[in-house]
Amino acid sequence: MGGPLWFLALAIVVVVKPSFFCGGASHFAAMVERKGERIRLYVRGTILGYKRSKSNQYPSTSLLQIEGVNTSEEVNWYLGKRLAYVYKAKTKKNGSQFRVIWGKVARAHGSSGVVRARFRSNLPPSSLGGRVRVFMYPSRI
Repeated sequence: MGGPLWFLALAIVVVVKPSFFCGGASHFAAMVERKGERIRLYVRGTILGYKRSKSNQYPSTSLLQIEGVNTSEEVNWYLGKRLAYVYKAKTKKNGSQFRVIWGKVARAHGSSGVVRARFRSNLPPSSLGGRVRVFMYPSRI
């Protein structure tokens, strides 16, 4: 082990170790408590309906309007992004009444910023007009 690089690595370990391991539960509690407003880590979207023609509808593809997206060029950034439809159920599972149906943005629909999305299971009719969360991952940058 030659010279100053080994010493630098040792110094980093000594400096980092107390903040991670010696803080204990009080350090963890300080990280968890929130100060100020909540920070939203997703963009809101509205479920417009299913993809359809005059006489048929295709419930495997849903149409969404993402807030702040008004052109098909702006849609390009959201392609492939993860979606979550969060709803409240009657019974508890795993300690929560909230359930999630995951999906992703598939492509643009028209030129006004509407997108087509596919979910793991088709969205129920009660979801139409409801909210969906559009997360900022996976990133293509």
